[in-house]
Amino acid sequence: MAGQDRRSHRPGARAALRGVAGVAVLAAAGTLTACQLPGGDGPEQAPGTAATGPAGPTSAGDPYVPGDGNGGYDVRHYGLKLTITPDGAEQLSGTATITAKATERLARFNLDLTDLKVAKVTVNGKAARTQRGRGELEITPSEPLKKGAEFTTVVAYSGTPQPVDDPILGTYGWIRTPDGVFVACQPSGAQTWFPSNDHPSDKALFDFEITVPAGLTAVANGIPETMPAGGGSPGGGAPERTPGAPLPGTPGEEPGGTPAPAISPVGARATTTSKWHVENPMATYLATVTVGEFAVRDGRTAAGVPVISVADPSLPTSLDAFHRTNVQVTEEFAKLFGPYPFASSGGIVDNADVGFALETQTRPVYGAYGVTPTLIAHELAHQWFGDSVSVTRWKDIWLNEGFATYAEWIWGERSGGPTVQEQFDQLYETDARELWDVPPGDPGRQDMFARSVYDRGGMTLHALRRKVGDDAFFKILKTWTKEKRNANVTTPQFVDTAERVSGERLDAFFDAWLYEKGRPPR
Repeated sequence: MAGQDRRSHRPGARAALRGVAGVAVLAAAGTLTACQLPGGDGPEQAPGTAATGPAGPTSAGDPYVPGDGNGGYDVRHYGLKLTITPDGAEQLSGTATITAKATERLARFNLDLTDLKVAKVTVNGKAARTQRGRGELEITPSEPLKKGAEFTTVVAYSGTPQPVDDPILGTYGWIRTPDGVFVACQPSGAQTWFPSNDHPSDKALFDFEITVPAGLTAVANGIPETMPAGGGSPGGGAPERTPGAPLPGTPGEEPGGTPAPAISPVGARATTTSKWHVENPMATYLATVTVGEFAVRDGRTAAGVPVISVADPSLPTSLDAFHRTNVQVTEEFAKLFGPYPFASSGGIVDNADVGFALETQTRPVYGAYGVTPTLIAHELAHQWFGDSVSVTRWKDIWLNEGFATYAEWIWGERSGGPTVQEQFDQLYETDARELWDVPPGDPGRQDMFARSVYDRGGMTLHALRRKVGDDAFFKILKTWTKEKRNANVTTPQFVDTAERVSGERLDAFFDAWLYEKGRPPR
């Protein structure tokens, strides 16, 4: 994540995303026949009061985000089928089909879901009992789930998602724009628009099926369902499209374009539907759906990675320059950090009144304040560091932000800006409390998006580079992204990797830079 002032990288200073997404639902094991809850939302009771027998933990146990996440199961896939009507009395109507594996015997289990009305819930095709309370949807299947069993939960729900307004972390989640909505979910805004295990320790595959009013464009993570396997030219793609045109492509366009969504009338109002597929595991906070009027470019990198770049035409952003930088950064970072880890790349610039950018997987989002090449580099670096290789607990967030900051410095140097060493030296001489008094290896909830996490995290990597040398340093990064691809990680695991690859003992070095207060020795 990055903010307009990158040091404020909070959800209240993060990437703009115009978001409404739908979802392609995996076939559920059975039909949606669960009971109707009172008022469509169920009684506000504390979870765990109705059912007997073993229940999964109702939290991931992460003190940085108390109450978020759940235990007892591992989500394998989210199928989200969403109808988004930005100007409607209810902006969202959805069906979430969630495939998971029980990691213990479960008489009941929880999903994170805030405020939205729940109409029906089934587990393996049979009606399930539910209770609501404190952002939790407690589900009691018709019969207990055996340890190791795969099961499918279908939740039909609706409402108007509300942004999270956290006094420490800021405002984030589902936010209206002049012509649509955007969603920026770090660290725990996913539960405001779909039922989920809302913690990065439980990554899953996603499919989206998105229906929006005709004239609006919907964008999500991943690739369109029928994107061709080849075609298009590196860095090129289809010409700019007009506001409101289907994303991304229309019949008869040159190779590299993607098919137009189907248009169908619903009552007096026509709608468009598009489908997107995420084929690598993704943390819930990285999911996004974007709805609005956009201009679009699509093309491919030299290695054939599809790149889809989207911008609100009411903003002064040059779509050509934005798309070109997306292609160039994706290509160059693949040389430094290892092959690009996902099936597509790109970004979205939206007219959202936020001062931040967010590394939503495959397609970062940016607020209305604009984009710069170094900001794009920061968010695309997260595709390796944070999205593909993800934290197990938020205390290790420097593994996301310190690495993206360092990549940003590298891109700036290669683009004619200050050298990485100059960036390091300038920061090293500062006496800023927020840099030296906040250990980035475990900054605490209050400071999880503080300057230290970004700048001192980046300085840690440069100090490591100077200590072990360029060859060993970049081998460490490539080894890390290769061995931990699609996985969840911790700082001790990175230290182990650095020691193994470099052949040096680095415990004292990392303790000084990550866990101790004060300026470490050069």
